[in-house]
Amino acid sequence: MIARRSRWLRGSALAVGLSLVFTGTAVAGDRGDGGRGGPPFTAGAPGAGDPYFPYSGNGGFDVEHYDLDLRYEPPAPAPAPLIGRLDGAATIQLTATQNLEQFNLDLRGMDVHALTVNGHRARQIPPPGAGAAVRGAAYWQVQDDAARIWELTVHLDKGLRKGQRATVVVEYSGATARPTDIEGALYGWVTTRDGAMVVGEPEGNMTWYPVSDHPTDKATYSFEITVPKGKTAVANGLQNRPPKTRDGWTTWYWNAPDPQASYLATASVGDYVLTKSRTMGGLPIVNAVDDGLTPANRATTDASLARQADILDFFSAQFGRYPFNSFGAIVDDDTVGYALETQTRPVYSRVARQGTVAHELAHQWFGNSVSPHRWADIWLNEGWATYATWLWTEHDGGLSAQQSFDAVMAIPADDEFWTVVVADPQPLGLFIDAVYDRGAATLYALRQEIGDAAFQTGTRMWLQRYRNGDASTDDFQRVFEKASGKDLSAFFQTWLRAPVKPPIP
Repeated sequence: MIARRSRWLRGSALAVGLSLVFTGTAVAGDRGDGGRGGPPFTAGAPGAGDPYFPYSGNGGFDVEHYDLDLRYEPPAPAPAPLIGRLDGAATIQLTATQNLEQFNLDLRGMDVHALTVNGHRARQIPPPGAGAAVRGAAYWQVQDDAARIWELTVHLDKGLRKGQRATVVVEYSGATARPTDIEGALYGWVTTRDGAMVVGEPEGNMTWYPVSDHPTDKATYSFEITVPKGKTAVANGLQNRPPKTRDGWTTWYWNAPDPQASYLATASVGDYVLTKSRTMGGLPIVNAVDDGLTPANRATTDASLARQADILDFFSAQFGRYPFNSFGAIVDDDTVGYALETQTRPVYSRVARQGTVAHELAHQWFGNSVSPHRWADIWLNEGWATYATWLWTEHDGGLSAQQSFDAVMAIPADDEFWTVVVADPQPLGLFIDAVYDRGAATLYALRQEIGDAAFQTGTRMWLQRYRNGDASTDDFQRVFEKASGKDLSAFFQTWLRAPVKPPIP
């Protein structure tokens, strides 16, 4: 992400619920002791355990695939209110990671109308009262905007055994506007006059589909997005079928076969013009540029996107093979105030500048392929993307990486910039300058500390070991200690964990 602002805690603080009772057997499996003396069936945790967002994501299962069938009607022309309408059916394939009697999905601002588990339909019930036992199979939905808690809870009449797969289908709908975090920053399904600009970091994608909204639960995605004829819907990956128009509506089909964190999913809608090309190596590049850009922003955007293949080739030489099946961009004429590295197809507000394109492209390796284990580890996303942009800028004839590093180290020692603990910036500090620039400076200093060869070895090892997964700052330290043969405890303490300016190497 390119953003220079602070955000507050966006995670759910409690669980929210809408309830259904199943009319048939939900799934096979006994309750109680789990059968044959095994572990009992218990409820999955209502969060993934992230201290910053304790109710974001969920425990007890692993999602393998989301199939999202969406129908979206954008707002009427001005002066009508900026409110759209979204109807969705999410088919979620998951596997229980414990003997499971109950599990949660994150969902904000949408009303559930029907839910099935393995084909067995459920009926809605009110949320159970405090301490009240739930009888039979049920689901309930709690939406507490004041407490910022949004959960869809599903209780099974017969549990899922550990390792058992299930298909959950959720039908839902709701009015869409412009959801925000607690500080007012736009995120999630952001309604625009001509469609929607979808940017979900860190847990805003619960505003448009039921999801386990944390980077530790990656899944593949497929999309069917139906919009009024003339509109274009763009998502992750590649089109697996040509669009189909019928009765004044067009359905767009996209498939993203590479595992991705939920915050990296997008399904943006607008007056986009699609262009397609390939790199010299054959990688597809798909760009969707809003035809409402100003002439100046269009010129800058076109020039920047023309360099995508060059930047991709440069980063591939530095970091190894590009990790996904395509790349590209979505450039919207509305703005959320930042760009986001949505997987394979970053989203840009009003204009795509070359440095931002480089930053978001670098994220495909750092943040997308290897995602943060906890949101406190976000420097591993933003520090790397910033450092990679330093390398590209130098390669392209601009400031050298040394000059970019020197500019960071020239900030006075008494500046509050140095009081941030980079490895634990707190929820308010996820997107502040220090995470980006001190993170990049840490990587530059690490390269000086261990040498070019060890740094290159550690970088490749990091990307290969945790490809399509998640990892922490401690994991990062262990990888580079192995690559260098050095104890780097003092280095990482100085550069990432101490709230003071490090000495210049």
